[in-house]
Amino acid sequence: MQQPPRALGLDFGTTNSVAALAHDGESRLVEFAGAQATGAVFRSALCFWHDEAPRGGMAHEAGPWAIAEYLEFPEDSRFLQSFKSVAASPVFDSASVFEKRYRFEELGQMFLGKMISHAGGSLDRRPERIVVGRPVQYAGARPDEALARQRYDAMFQGFGAEIHYVYEPLGAAFSYASRLDHAATILVADFGGGTSDFSLVRVEAPGAARRCVALGSTGIGIAGDRFDYRILDHLVLPMLGKGGSYQSFGKALEIPRSYFADFADWSRLALMRNRRTMDELARLKKAATDPVAIGRMMTVIEKELGYPLYDAVGALKRALSDADSAIFRFSGGGIEIEQAVARADFEGWIAPDIARIEATVDQALVKAGVAPDTIDRVFLTGGSSLIPAIRDIFRRRFGTDRLATGGELTSIAHGLALIGEEANLAEWAA
Repeated sequence: MQQPPRALGLDFGTTNSVAALAHDGESRLVEFAGAQATGAVFRSALCFWHDEAPRGGMAHEAGPWAIAEYLEFPEDSRFLQSFKSVAASPVFDSASVFEKRYRFEELGQMFLGKMISHAGGSLDRRPERIVVGRPVQYAGARPDEALARQRYDAMFQGFGAEIHYVYEPLGAAFSYASRLDHAATILVADFGGGTSDFSLVRVEAPGAARRCVALGSTGIGIAGDRFDYRILDHLVLPMLGKGGSYQSFGKALEIPRSYFADFADWSRLALMRNRRTMDELARLKKAATDPVAIGRMMTVIEKELGYPLYDAVGALKRALSDADSAIFRFSGGGIEIEQAVARADFEGWIAPDIARIEATVDQALVKAGVAPDTIDRVFLTGGSSLIPAIRDIFRRRFGTDRLATGGELTSIAHGLALIGEEANLAEWAA
């Protein structure tokens, strides 16, 4: 791309973030530079530690550099990931990092700053038009869309002259449409870390005045992170005391489930490492029927073992996408697990989530007024689209021959950048 880019597309994801630059109908991914770089994929994570420079204070890193800093000094750092998942949460106010607290927009601005600094100069001078992807349905039990928009606006303040928000699956649809040489009606299913989103788009033949027309979008706050929690719930949390009891005034009571629910949400898990919570757990340990299990939970929190724990979960999930069984391995905090897991077991654990996702696909078709037999292609994107149980939803409805894949982690950013060049950009904005 010899000419200056006219638009930037940013897929700010729950697990990974990707940026692309577009000019005259072509887009290229922004490749990150340095020893820790992982190509165009930038992990949506932050790591904080105390700066030993004369001025003191707090230092931070993002992406794969955050992971490297954390792995080198896990107990002396704070590692935050998937912070996009709390964008629409009215319960979330700020994250506690050592002696400081950071709001969502502050975390986001620090994250963007590090993306820019590691982009090898590609993002130093950004084009006027910046198109940011957003989920159709935000993650969380009661997501507040207006609050999420307010936080996004604050996060991207100063990042570009024009900030436009477009549904993430529409970005993927536009990317896929650029490959087609004929008219088609397509369903795009985007499975991320926090949400599963669906959009139906009519693609006209090349040369049409308007190449793509959005027909309807819907989504649900269930995706990869929920599947991860199902694995934790069955393989790890029982070893941390879930399902156990403690004695209180002569009665046996169940250990509060709120402690274990916190393991499903990084923001709550990060906040557990505070004096009040640790004192509560210490008292609970004394009264617990199985004090060793509570001790394990305390160690996981104190030693910041969240990342290796979820890394082990992710490795199992990926392995089960390619094989009928795999071994889950985790060691740390007094927990030693090496257990064979069948894909059938995993699919049983996530069956309620799959059913809700499947119902949301039906809602998308009804909302767009499109019958299943009129859809020419189903484009699956996002990391969780590789899970066989997810693909089976679409095989049953549309048949294998209508399914299309590719660029699971990068297609949204490509499409968002191309949308940024559209004369009718406002018609795509969410």
